[in-house]
Amino acid sequence: MKLATLRNAEGTTEAVRVDGTTATRLGTTDVGSLLAQPSWRERAEAAAGPTVDLGGAAYAPVVTRPGKVVCVGLNYRTHILEMGRDLPQFPTLFSKYAETLIGANDDIRRPVETDALDWECELAVVIGAPVRRATTAEAEAAIAGFATLNDITARDWQFRTKEWLQGKNWEATTPVGPWLVTPDELPGGVRPTLAIRTEVDGEVVQDDTTGDLLFDPVALVEYISTMITLQPGDLIASGTPGGVGHARKPARYLTAGQKVVTEVEGLGRCENVVVDDGRD
Repeated sequence: MKLATLRNAEGTTEAVRVDGTTATRLGTTDVGSLLAQPSWRERAEAAAGPTVDLGGAAYAPVVTRPGKVVCVGLNYRTHILEMGRDLPQFPTLFSKYAETLIGANDDIRRPVETDALDWECELAVVIGAPVRRATTAEAEAAIAGFATLNDITARDWQFRTKEWLQGKNWEATTPVGPWLVTPDELPGGVRPTLAIRTEVDGEVVQDDTTGDLLFDPVALVEYISTMITLQPGDLIASGTPGGVGHARKPARYLTAGQKVVTEVEGLGRCENVVVDDGRD
């Protein structure tokens, strides 16, 4: 099952079930509010109308206002090695705020304060049930599905200090979508092995599989829920594979006018144009 959040002409949003080229309205404002209902799966599966045409649909972030966006750094072996790091014993965690999130086809707003904006295609884990100190079975059951996410990063700001937060939280920079796909539709289920790739102006710059993850989605839910309750609609950005611009010699960064396409197999594509975002 595929679930998405669409913007409509009135400026509001609504959750839908994606059925090929059409979508069935689910009567909630976004996928996050749907997941907050314990019977979300049954409700989404049983919905029978009305429908909307997805031609030219405006996708909002899958979850518009997640309570938490927990991100994982250095979680692909290829990326760890290209950054010159040792394999970590525990996940490297940081957070994003909801204001960073944009839809699958929205513009990425490049801040004038950075000249080092970088791409990071990621598998996003979407939580579908409250979970704290999860066992493996509880972690598996708490995963509602997965989406494509691009963890756009201002590298110069990221490495100003030992903490990464300031490089990761620029407003309107992080596409997530176009939809959530439930684990039953994916090879590997809650531990999917999927092709993951990024293109910049048609050039492939990242090309790997989620099988290279050091800590898989279930392990991440177990670990993060040990310290805090994960709630329906929370997102976990599971890390990026090798091929980021910062690790290249010479380094490469995004500039206004470039088109960035991030895709995880079976989860759809985020296609975004970079635009300058300066002071008004």
